[in-house]
Amino acid sequence: MHRIVTRTAVAAGSFKKEYSDPFPASAVNNVSSVSFSVDRFEVWIVQQIVDFILELDKLKGVTRKVRPVGLMRYENSAEHSWQIAMLAASLVPYADRTVNIHRVIGMLLVHDIGEIDTGDTMVFVEGGWEERKAAERAAVTRIFGMLPESQASGFLALWMEFEDADTADSHFAHAVDRAMPVLLNLANEGQSWRENGISYERVVRRIGPEIKAGCPALWQYLEGRLEDVRDKGWFGA
Repeated sequence: MHRIVTRTAVAAGSFKKEYSDPFPASAVNNVSSVSFSVDRFEVWIVQQIVDFILELDKLKGVTRKVRPVGLMRYENSAEHSWQIAMLAASLVPYADRTVNIHRVIGMLLVHDIGEIDTGDTMVFVEGGWEERKAAERAAVTRIFGMLPESQASGFLALWMEFEDADTADSHFAHAVDRAMPVLLNLANEGQSWRENGISYERVVRRIGPEIKAGCPALWQYLEGRLEDVRDKGWFGA
């Protein structure tokens, strides 16, 4: 009985106002109906969340251009998102400025979700970025829209903060996002650089500024490693 009483006000107030459809008109003044309606409401919300999570499973099928260490297959975007979230959590003491690691990890987990609809584009591709980003924005709007509004808007705000890249948190997130493919290539003798004709100069020019801005210590490490392997044939022409 305690559960029913504590939820009566909720059902009669904000939940009924925001999510009116799941509640019959009699629910406000009928305690047993309120209990039934709240249960239906919870099932409805949980189903939305489950549908969203299963939609995210498609990210496992989005292949990238670099291979996991020791494997012949290419990594997928879900693996990439998990790995850079762990990299950020491990490197947070070396961020350029104080960051909210929870927001950083949130950005990294959502930043590639649009690739479910658009596929992955290698960072070294030149031109067409405005069109690709517009397509990704449409994709994440669709996918986050599977959730209740409050959750959808929160995830979209994280995605937008990452895209805008004008906060300390987003700078750090970009740094680790750019660094992870470099770390894999350094472990794979430049596999994706060689396969896609990416020169040393293009690597440094494209990823250096973002890594340096968000995590100077990480760039100092990578800059030295890249210089060390420059003449080993690990880069494309």
